[in-house]
Amino acid sequence: MTQPTHIPRWRRPRLLDTFCCAGGMAMGFHLAGFDVVGVDIEPQPEYPFTFVQGDAIDYIREHGAEFDLIHASPPCQAWSPLNAYNHKTYPELIAPAREAIRTTGRPYIIENVEAAREQLIDPVMLCGPMFGLNLYRHRLFETSLPLVPPPHRAHGALCVRNGYLPTPERPFMTITGGRHSKAWQRAAAHAMGTPWITTVRGVCEAIPPAYSQWIGRTFLTCAWEVAA
Repeated sequence: MTQPTHIPRWRRPRLLDTFCCAGGMAMGFHLAGFDVVGVDIEPQPEYPFTFVQGDAIDYIREHGAEFDLIHASPPCQAWSPLNAYNHKTYPELIAPAREAIRTTGRPYIIENVEAAREQLIDPVMLCGPMFGLNLYRHRLFETSLPLVPPPHRAHGALCVRNGYLPTPERPFMTITGGRHSKAWQRAAAHAMGTPWITTVRGVCEAIPPAYSQWIGRTFLTCAWEVAA
C-alpha cells in the first residue's frame, strides 16, 4: 500500500482531480483543505477550481508526481446497467488510470459505480445517508490508504422515482439521467451539495462533495501523523 505523503502543516496539500467533470469530488477535497487542479477531456465551464482540458491519463503521467494525492473517476458507461441494453462500446479506463497513477508513486483514489466492482481493488462503498444526505447514491472507492467507512444503515427512508421532486412522505431523491425539469435539476443539486452545477448531466455525473471531504480529511490525518 502506498504510504501517505509527508505533508507539513504549514502548506496546503495539492490534489490532482482527473476525469473531473463539473467538480463534485473537487469541492469536497477543497473543503477538506486541498488546493485542487482538475483535468478532463471535455470543457467543464462550471468546474470551480483550476481546470486543464486534456487527456487525464497523459496528464497523470506528465504531472501526477507534482501532487500529494491523485483522484480519478474514469467514465462509468462501460459498466453501467444501461449498457446491458444499448450494447455500445465505451472506453474501459480504470486499469490504465491505475497503471499511470502507480508510475507516480503517489497515494490515490479511483472512484466508480457498483457495477465496476470487479475492476477495482478492495473498494470501499460510500452512500448518501452516511453523510446526512437525502439520497441513495452508492459509489465505490479504491484507495491506496486505509479507509473504514461510516456505518451504512438500511435504506429505510422512502425515495421518489427518478425525475420527481421529493415530498415529506418520500424525502429521498433518485439522481440518474433523463429529461428532467429545471426544478428537478435544482433540487438534485441541492440534495447532492453541488449548487454551482446548473445542468442535468452535470448533476447526474457528480459525486456528492461530502464523500470526498471525508476521504480528504482521512488522508490528511494519516499524512500529518506520519509527518509528526
